[in-house]
Amino acid sequence: MPLSKQKYTELIDSIGSTLQRARENAVKAVNNELVKANWKIGQYIVEYEQDGKEKADYGSALLTNLAKDLKVKYGKGFSKSSIYLCRLFYIKYPIFQTVSGKLSWSHYAELLTVSDDLARNFYEQQSIKENWGAREMKRQIDSALFQRLALSKDKEGVLALSEKGQEIATSEDIIKDPYVFEFLELPMDNIVKERALEKKLIDNLQQFLLELGKGFSFVKQQFKITIDNEHNFIDLIFYHRILKCFVLIDLKTRKVKHQDIGQMNLYLNYFKEEENTEGDNEPIGIIIAADKHEYTVKYATGGLTNKIFVSKYQVYLPDQKLLEEKVKEIIER
Repeated sequence: MPLSKQKYTELIDSIGSTLQRARENAVKAVNNELVKANWKIGQYIVEYEQDGKEKADYGSALLTNLAKDLKVKYGKGFSKSSIYLCRLFYIKYPIFQTVSGKLSWSHYAELLTVSDDLARNFYEQQSIKENWGAREMKRQIDSALFQRLALSKDKEGVLALSEKGQEIATSEDIIKDPYVFEFLELPMDNIVKERALEKKLIDNLQQFLLELGKGFSFVKQQFKITIDNEHNFIDLIFYHRILKCFVLIDLKTRKVKHQDIGQMNLYLNYFKEEENTEGDNEPIGIIIAADKHEYTVKYATGGLTNKIFVSKYQVYLPDQKLLEEKVKEIIER
């Protein structure tokens, strides 16, 4: 008897999923072998140096000659920069067992561009925990995620961040300051309206979620609440799966005012009464503004029981060197 249409569809799906798994496993196997081969290449170069031969600095004759001779003998793929990366890979990871099988050579090639050991370890751990692709990881490195998170911590907190990645246990752990929206490609010298900024963020939701961090799920934009027959609209609502709470985000394309904080306090009280259900923790409010005055925020939030955070945003990548210096000051205290 001929197979029913449903059975035939199931057959196609089964074959397709098997092929997909096989292809994914093949790619993973190739990546693992490439990582191992590049580590071995680095080991051979370093051992050659330790025999008293030439040190393979980037401009050295050794790397130049290796690139030329290997290219002649084995074809493309042996540029001086690629051989230098292999050498650096072995130096930074002298024990192969410390190299993660979950990351590709593309990940490690990008990680090796991070000179600070603490920051590099953070990006490696975070990539493994959050399953970042190499492109996602590069964006986080370029946006100085480690430094932005580290600035809110003490020395022990910075070291823990480097060793374990970002651990989310409290509301403070999900906050960044500043948030970086360079992916929106907004002009630096033009003032954007709040609704336009909101639309841009929603249009780039995947990258916005990556910037917000692990655990955020989008719920709704322009969430309407009515109190005393007056309508208010909360710009963006998220739910945080780890903290088990709603996160309310209000966007301000100007400096934040104390009235904005009072308004967010109202929103949070409403959510606690009207939207929270059994199992939900108290909501969190984040005001993301073009600028803020620390004392305005301090005095406006002082004494409030609700969790309200105010962060700045910028539409360009931060000055990494400046942030690195600030983190260094924390470490050296």
